[in-house]
Amino acid sequence: MKHLVILTGAGISKESGLATFRGKDSMWTNEEWVYLASTDALINDTQRCLDFYNYRRKQLSEVEPNHAHKVLAELEKKYKVSIITQNVDDLHERAGSTNVLHLHGELRKVTGSNIPNDSKCIVEKKLDEPILIGEKAADGSQLRPYVVFFGESVPNMKQAERIAQEADIFVIIGTSLQVYPAAYLKEMVAWMIPCYIIDPGDFYEQDLYGFEHIKTTAVAGIDILKRKLAEL
Repeated sequence: MKHLVILTGAGISKESGLATFRGKDSMWTNEEWVYLASTDALINDTQRCLDFYNYRRKQLSEVEPNHAHKVLAELEKKYKVSIITQNVDDLHERAGSTNVLHLHGELRKVTGSNIPNDSKCIVEKKLDEPILIGEKAADGSQLRPYVVFFGESVPNMKQAERIAQEADIFVIIGTSLQVYPAAYLKEMVAWMIPCYIIDPGDFYEQDLYGFEHIKTTAVAGIDILKRKLAEL
C-alpha cells in the first residue's frame, strides 16, 4: 500500500461552517481573539480566555464533517493514509479517519495549565460542557483547552516531519502555507513523488514548486484528487 500523507488546514473545515484563521474575515484578523488565544490571556485573563474556547468548543459540537473529510477517510481502503492537521477540530475523526496527528491540539480534549504537563492530564471533555474556573486537571492545575496557544511551541512537529518524509504521495488541503512551522512540512517530502495542493487561493511560485495546484475548494477538489490518484 502506498503511503498517502495529507496536510490539512482550516480551509477543509470552512465548508462545514468553521472559520479559517488567515485571510479576509478570518479568526486572527480579530485582535481580541488573537489575544484570547495567547498564553498571556490564559494566565492573566483566564475567565475570558476560557469563555472564548468554550464558545469555540460549542460551535464545533454543532457542525459535521463534509464531503472532503469523508473522502479522506474512504481513501484508507486503498492507501495507508496519514493526516497531519493544523486544525483543532475533530471532523477528520468523526468522518472515520483513523490516523490523524494534530499539530495544534484538539478542542475535544482538555489538560492542565502546567507546561509541560503530565500526559495523564490530557482527557476528553464533551464539547458542549464548558471548562470552568476552578476546575482542576489531574496535577491540580487549572483545566485548560488542549490546544497550542500563541506563545507555545508545537510539540508534534518532529513526528509530523518523520511522517512527511515517509510519504509516497503528499497532498496539502485548505491551507495558505503561511502558518509555521507546519508550512515547512512540504520541504520534508522526498524528491519527485506526486504532490498536490487543493486550495482556491493564490500562492507564490516557489510555494508551488513540485506541486500540482488544484485551484478550488476542498469539497470540490477532493473528487478531482481522487481521479488523479487513480491515474498514478
